[in-house]
Amino acid sequence: MQEAMTETMPETGGEKATRLERAELSEGWSEAGRMPKIIAALRMGAKTDLGRVRDNNEDKFDFFEPEDLSVLATKGCFYAVADGMGGHSAGQIACELALKTVISCYFDNPSADTEASLRSAVIEANSVIYEMAQSVSDRQGMGTTLTAVIVREDRMTVAQVGDSRAYLLRGRKIAQLTEDHSWVAEQVRLGTMTLAEAQVSPFRNIITRSIGTSAVVEPDIFTQSLQVGDTLVLCSDGLSGHLEPQEIETITEQHSPSAAALSLVEAANERGGRDNITALVLSVRALTPYSGIGGQAEGSVSEAGKEEKSSRWGRRK
Repeated sequence: MQEAMTETMPETGGEKATRLERAELSEGWSEAGRMPKIIAALRMGAKTDLGRVRDNNEDKFDFFEPEDLSVLATKGCFYAVADGMGGHSAGQIACELALKTVISCYFDNPSADTEASLRSAVIEANSVIYEMAQSVSDRQGMGTTLTAVIVREDRMTVAQVGDSRAYLLRGRKIAQLTEDHSWVAEQVRLGTMTLAEAQVSPFRNIITRSIGTSAVVEPDIFTQSLQVGDTLVLCSDGLSGHLEPQEIETITEQHSPSAAALSLVEAANERGGRDNITALVLSVRALTPYSGIGGQAEGSVSEAGKEEKSSRWGRRK
């Protein structure tokens, strides 16, 4: 759970909810006619855990993997983690609502501009949560972090708000793709605090940017290429606060994505589990040219949740 730099607003009454109909996400795409140039074969594993201190889990992960080739070509696959804040279950509501809204808005937008569509979806999620926070007294100050990745053909687009993180493992090296939007991270970037000081600072849980705690939010959005053998790790600060990047790399390289996610969470709990812990591990197994009619590359989306072949909608508590 996080703390956000925000002001309390008065109650106005009313509540706004977001509907998520999986059938509507792909409605009309079959007529779009666009086929992907490259099919990414992905393997995913994810785990979220209460930790050993908190009374409830305000972390969430979600993913959406369309099977329709027109959707894959235009929108790709979606993966994200979120870490809520607010108390009285408000953090749980905020991260759940953020993920539902971003997925729905992103896939409902017919634009092939991934960065613009993702930015618009995050901004809409911010508006939905902010309006709810102003309307319901016990949800004032509610908000959430968001680290989301779109995998579209051989490229990934990342959206970042808050201090959850995305790491890239490539060639036995790990790199943090995202920048933390936290007070201590900003001090480190300014040179007024060392990384070691930031890790023990009493202000390390204060985040400077989050979804829903102010009327306007500006997500970091960027795109870069993917390679076969790449592995992405999305995680909440309950994981990154306990494990160094090199430890995340070592554990991830030793296991399949599902086993890696479980092992990462277990390692964080062994270090104290002072916060909720979430890890999502995504491995790029192949990038195969699409061969046209009747030639869809095998394994076009991840093998997680094969039993829900019709929609590949992944959910967890």
